Amino acid sequence: MAKCEICEKTRQTGHRISINRSQVSRRANKTWKSNIKKIKIVEENGNVKSINICARCLRSGMHKGTITRAI
Repeated sequence: MAKCEICEKTRQTGHRISINRSQVSRRANKTWKSNIKKIKIVEENGNVKSINICARCLRSGMHKGTITRAI
């Protein structure tokens, strides 16, 4: 699974709870995957670099460099 190179966000695990009437009856394992994109950026020295970045970091502009294109 890919990991955001800025905030190091990965998948999260927990329980999916099914509720029957008013009691918690069953718990099943569940994983939530983060929204990871692969983008190419141009660094200050002119090198093109491909990084994995989550949608929140991409939206807030936490990456250093200019985005050339999203893959």
